[in-house]
This record gives sequence, structure tokens and C-alpha cells, in this order.
Amino acid sequence: MKKLLLSVLLITSMTLSASTNPFFKKYSTPRETIPFNSIKMEHYFPAFEQGIKQAQADVDKITSNPAEPTFENTIVALENSGEILDKTIKSFFNVLYTDGNDEMMELSQKVQPMLSDHSNNVSLNEALYKRVKSVYDNMDKFNLNPEQKKLVTNTYESFENSGATLSEEKKEKYREISNELSQLSLTFAQNVQKATNAFEMLLTSEEELAGLPEGVKEAAKITANNKGKEGYLFTHQAPSYVPFMKYSSRRDLREKMYKSYTSRALEGEYSNVEVIKRTAELRLEMSKLFGFDNYATRVLKRRMAENPENVNNLLDELATAYKPFAREELAAVQGFAVGMEGKNIDIMPWDWAYYSDKLKDARYSINDEALRPYFPLESVKKGVFGLATELYGLTFKKNKKIQVYNEEVDAYEVFDKDGKYLAVLYTDFFPRDGKRPGAWKNDFKPQWKEGKKDSRPHIIIVMNFTRPTGDKPALLNYDEAETFLHEFGHALHGMLSNVTYASMSGTSVYRDFVELPSQILENYLGEKDFLDTFAAHYETGEKIPVELVEKIKASSNYNVGYACLRQLTFGKLDMKFHTITEPITANLFDFEQEATESTLILPAVENTSIASAFSHIFAGGYAAGYYSYKWAEVLDADAFAKFQENGLFDKETAESFRKNILEKGGTEDPMILYKRFRGQEPSIDAMMKRDGIKK
Repeated sequence: MKKLLLSVLLITSMTLSASTNPFFKKYSTPRETIPFNSIKMEHYFPAFEQGIKQAQADVDKITSNPAEPTFENTIVALENSGEILDKTIKSFFNVLYTDGNDEMMELSQKVQPMLSDHSNNVSLNEALYKRVKSVYDNMDKFNLNPEQKKLVTNTYESFENSGATLSEEKKEKYREISNELSQLSLTFAQNVQKATNAFEMLLTSEEELAGLPEGVKEAAKITANNKGKEGYLFTHQAPSYVPFMKYSSRRDLREKMYKSYTSRALEGEYSNVEVIKRTAELRLEMSKLFGFDNYATRVLKRRMAENPENVNNLLDELATAYKPFAREELAAVQGFAVGMEGKNIDIMPWDWAYYSDKLKDARYSINDEALRPYFPLESVKKGVFGLATELYGLTFKKNKKIQVYNEEVDAYEVFDKDGKYLAVLYTDFFPRDGKRPGAWKNDFKPQWKEGKKDSRPHIIIVMNFTRPTGDKPALLNYDEAETFLHEFGHALHGMLSNVTYASMSGTSVYRDFVELPSQILENYLGEKDFLDTFAAHYETGEKIPVELVEKIKASSNYNVGYACLRQLTFGKLDMKFHTITEPITANLFDFEQEATESTLILPAVENTSIASAFSHIFAGGYAAGYYSYKWAEVLDADAFAKFQENGLFDKETAESFRKNILEKGGTEDPMILYKRFRGQEPSIDAMMKRDGIKK
């Protein structure tokens, strides 16, 4: 919702005037980007208040219109409503998740109920729903194009899915549930962030640092210094946790780190246990209001997978195919550990990364530390941006005049192959205390059109990569470089969007289709022709050696069975939470074990949890949708096969992917879009061949 200006701004004496609050006027910045330097904490709450008033006034204008409902005066008018609120939400929540503080967290708890109430006031507005339904029922009379028809359908279904067709009693119940769910989601995310930030393990002796590479120790020393401490500080941030688990030869410390990491937000001040149970219960209760047996059935009705049976069939089919390989992989790691230690070792979860990495190095003479020198962040950035240049003709120009919310963030203007301005891209690479863990893409402004104006998007990609240490630049490991490509794929989906309506722009697609543009780019990291464009030693400038590239290729399917089962474990747990038909009364650990029994090959550890920090499904929009990562792997393997057939950088294939997938956003059914690009429906075969499971 965007663009309609409120004629009169009713600002109370407790709020700031329109002349001083940046959200109340058009941004006079390069490309109309957010003026972060002018935004202060005291601007946000008045903007939320006034934004809600404006959005409600826009709705009132629609419902009081005496004219018969039409596509323009109802559907488009609703689509374009609430400009101030949209601007405020985009700014506030993006900064909250990337550079937040206690004051912002406190404010988020205050405004979340206001936003939920407003959303319900719109979706449960009987007069508005009747106008939308009138347009939907008479769609054929309006001479609409396919995109317009999709907008009408989406708008109608959003009302239907948000309680508009319920009885008054059920509407009130829906309002109560949705308000509480929005608050629970925010609480869950903040508990995970606070619990992650709260953990510190300070090591002070060389004995405690056994096995750790110099770069890892140097980073830990810098972390300690930054916090005014002597020694080596390890945290639950990924660039600290992952290498410690992979390289530390101190099994006792690996166990300590693992148990603390997998019990984040499980107990104590930041416990998410009751948040999880209550969330699952409310989602079930809401689904029953609509006549569904469980939450997953309701959600999957509007997904490519269609229903829980199809999802579980996919997860079970993959588990059957990959589990024998995973067991062989575990046996190999077990045998290697016994040989390495000279005694029997029962592999526990805190041993897996350590011994499997040692075995990988023994087999292929390759590990993260051997690869890091060839993946300095600036070079990886050059390679990733260069891939977009090679495939789509895009160019990237850093613009320091574009204001950013943190000095570590860079802003780029992106131009199309004809030199035409295409988008703004913000990049945010390193962990901070005020930043959520993980990696994601979002937007400060989506793409949309009005008349002859094509309003281009402002996209942000956020990661938590290894920081520079001493005189060394930020050197990425292979997984971090892959993550960069993944999030950049999402960014391309947003930047190349070419639709009319913001609500269908870029990544506004079915959840089980959204990962295709991101995951297809990951395939390039194992290709020599791509690596040769950027991977060079940060000190000597020497290109990554051919033999090292061959080792990357040879090791690409190392422990692929284990990796697949790990993803299936998350998918199974997600489906278990969202196919319950009664509230959860079991202990959370027991509930998880029952859900994941068929996909676990390592022993379960008491007093640990996946769910307590499973932000994807409890705070990130993937509820009953985590399977989509594996679903998208099927799609991306099948789609990338076309690039392999025609050439990795084949312009015609890239242009087809752009026109049929990336530009279309959510304007058509995803399977129609996919078949238009690929010429066929996807099958599991391409993924299984890529993984070496099927010859």
C-alpha cells in the first residue's frame, strides 16, 4: 500500500509537525532513498500513529465512494493506500533487525499491537470486503489483463484468508488471535537475538585454543579487545561459532559451545518454550475458525505443494533416498575419528563438524582455511556482481551520497544493460550486537508502476560474515561465499522486477517458489569458469589453482546425505508443529524427537532444541513452509541443467530466466512461469544426479 497523500495531517501537540518528520514528506535524496541521517527515534512513533490514521482515511474514502465498485476505485485504490505507514514500516523494521537497540525493541513491542489492530480493521471491514467481492465476482466485466486479474484474486483471497467471511463472533476471535500471534512472533525473534548476544566464552590459555587456525584466534582476540577483555572471546555469532566447532581439538569446549548454542532461548530469561507452544496452539485455533483441521492445510492451499500430504511425501521420498548415504558418511567419519584418536570415539553432534572436516581434508586436501585466501570479500563481491553483468548486463556503482543506517553498509546504484537506472542495492555484511543472526534479503521500497512512471526498488541484503582481522581483509569461507550468492539471487528477483503493482513485486511469490532465484545462483560457485572471474589470492593475486577448483568440484557432494537429512529434519519439525490437531502438552524435547526420528543419524542431546531458535517458522514467515528449501532444490537443479546444456553464461537462457521468472514476481502461477522457462515440469532426477545419489 503506497502513494496516496493525506490532504490534511492531523498532528497532535505530542507529535512532531510534518515539516520536521522525514516520514511526512517526499524524500529529497538520491533516488528518493530513505534519509537515515535525518531520522531520529522520536520520529517513528508519530509516523506510525499518523500512518495508521492516513491508511484508515484511505480505506474510508474507498468504502464511502457512492460509485459502483470497480477495479480502479476499489482494488487499485486499496493497493495504493497507506503511503506514510508503508514508509515507516519499511524503515523501522529493517533497521530494528540490522542495527537495533533496546529503545527500538521497546518501541516495536508498543507499535506491533497497533499494526495488528490496523491490519484487522482493514481485513475485517465489511463494507470494504463487499466492494472487493463485487469486483471479484464481476471480474469478467472489467476487461482486465492477466496481472490485473491476479491482483483482484490476491486481494479477494487475502480478505477471505483474513476472516472477512467469518461470522461476527469468529471475526472477533480471529482479531484476538492475530493480535497475539504478531506479538509472539516479535517476542520470539527478540529472545533469540538477546540469547545469541548474551553468550560469551572467554579463553585465555594456548591449551584452550588447541587446533584453532591463526585467523580464527586473531578474530577472537579482536572480539575480546572490542569488549574490553583480555584473551580470546568466542560467541554464538556464526563467524565465531562455526569455525570453533570445525577446528577446536578441545572436545570439552566443543561440547560446551554446542550445548549452549542449541539451548539458546530454551530456558531462563529469554525462554521461547511457552512462546512456541502458544504460537502453535493459536495457529491451530485460527485454522479451525476457517474449517481446516490444521494450520499446514490452510497455508498450503496457496502453495505449489498444495497440501501436507504432498510435502510429507517429498520429505519421505528424499529421506529414503539419502539416508543410506548419510549412514555411510557417518560410518566413514566414525572410522576416521577412531584412527585419528587411536581409541574408540562415539561421534556426538559436537564432533561432527570437527572430524568430518578433518576427513574431508584428508580425502581432498581442501578445507575452509585453504580456500579463504582466495575469497576476500571485495573479490567475491566483484565476482557476484560480475555474474549479474555477464548474465543480464547489470552494472553496479557505489554512491556515497545515498545515506545508510550504519557506516558499515554500502549503497549501490544498479543500472541495466542499456545504462538505464534499475535499482538501489544496500549491502550489510558483518555481525553486530544489534543485528539478528543469519542472512536475508528485504526491501526498503518495492518496484511498481503508475502511468508512465516505473518506480524502481531499493533492496537490502544482510549477512553475518567473518570480519577483517588485523592487516587481513575479510576472508570468506566457502559457505559464506555461497550465502552471498544465495541472497544476491533474492536481490536480483527484487531488482529485476517488472510489474505494475507493488504487492506482486519481486519476491512476493509463493513461499515454495521464492528460493528458486536464490538457490540457482549457488550452483555457479562450483564452476571453474565462474571462479576464474574473481577468486584470486588476496596477497599474491594468483588465480585460484586449477587443482584447487578440481578439489572443490570433487568434494562438492561430500556428506551430501547428511546435509540433506539436516534440512529434512527442519522440514519435518516444521510440519509436525503445524499439523497438530490439539495443543502441545508434551515436553518440547520429546515433541522434537518424535518429529525428527526418521531423519536424525546422530544421538539426540537432552536439554537442547531446534525449535527454541527456529526463527524461520516462528518469526520469519516460513511456518508450514520450511520444506520449500528442498522443493526449490528440485527446481534449481532442474533449471540450472538448462544453463549447463546451453552454456553457464548463455545470454538467451539468462534472458529467458529473467523474462519468465525474475521480472514476473507474483503476477502468474509459479508453475506456469517455470514451465514457460524450462519447457517442462521439474523432476527430482536432476537434483539426485547433481548430488551423486542417482547416476
